[in-house]
Amino acid sequence: MSAAATGAGAAARPFFKTAGLPIGIQLYTLGPDAAKDLGGTLKAVAGIGYKTVELPGFMGKAPGDLRTALDAAGLACPSVHVQPRGGDLTFSGDLGKLAAALHAVGAKAAVAPICWFPDRMEMRPQAGEDMGGMLRRLVSQMTADDWKANAEFLNQKATLLKKEGLKVGYHNHNFEFLPLGSTYGLEILLKETDPSLVTFEIDVGWVAAAGHDPAALLARHKGRFTMMHVKDIKPTTTPNFALKMDPTEVGSGAIDWKKLLPAAKASGVTGFFVEQEPPFERPRIEAAKICHDYLAGVAA
Repeated sequence: MSAAATGAGAAARPFFKTAGLPIGIQLYTLGPDAAKDLGGTLKAVAGIGYKTVELPGFMGKAPGDLRTALDAAGLACPSVHVQPRGGDLTFSGDLGKLAAALHAVGAKAAVAPICWFPDRMEMRPQAGEDMGGMLRRLVSQMTADDWKANAEFLNQKATLLKKEGLKVGYHNHNFEFLPLGSTYGLEILLKETDPSLVTFEIDVGWVAAAGHDPAALLARHKGRFTMMHVKDIKPTTTPNFALKMDPTEVGSGAIDWKKLLPAAKASGVTGFFVEQEPPFERPRIEAAKICHDYLAGVAA
């Protein structure tokens, strides 16, 4: 029997090639580049070897124009991040228009990139606050009941969008792991959302930044996470719940991808999107290439 036919030989093959899954990218990674030249950025992404793109919203553009740019680059868009509120194409806007926009770009999933903050909270930056500081203040005020209300919000929106053939998801940061007695926000969302309606997108960089093991989280909630943000962090990252991490390119940080990638696939993840947080140590498109090339070759 040839080595390639043995278990050891099979395990040595590149993960994504063996799994038959595309390597995607969350366009947030290239935000400033995409804002200046969307078409050129998408073509550069495709030239690197990425096959799919997750949009960080509709970027102030008509969905039809986004689809034209994606098609021109030969990229598919299976997922779009949709804000809980703040405009028409949000979960609190006209869901019919949102569904039409998602269909126009070819998306199958609308993912909430952050929780819905209760109306009692002051949603504008206070004196001396930047956006990160405002978010940290809001997060610190979230209660278990607030997270239960978020779960109900997701269930309601997912019920309506399911009629349009669309899935609703939720993407974590690290603040969802802030302890609330014996539980935390993400555990409440997982418990209180309907598995037949709501899926989850695990951001493994933020999970690790919270001091948790992404593989263990996936194993505990098999089938609930169907998408992943492939994100790495430096070993210097101190566990926290305050939206802080020391980012780096995938494969050069603290996360064990040879362990995590097969664990993710075994738990039900099929959508993988590279995402890197600022600050960047090199041009963003170069960082995106480093991430892709590592993933394309990693044997897991």
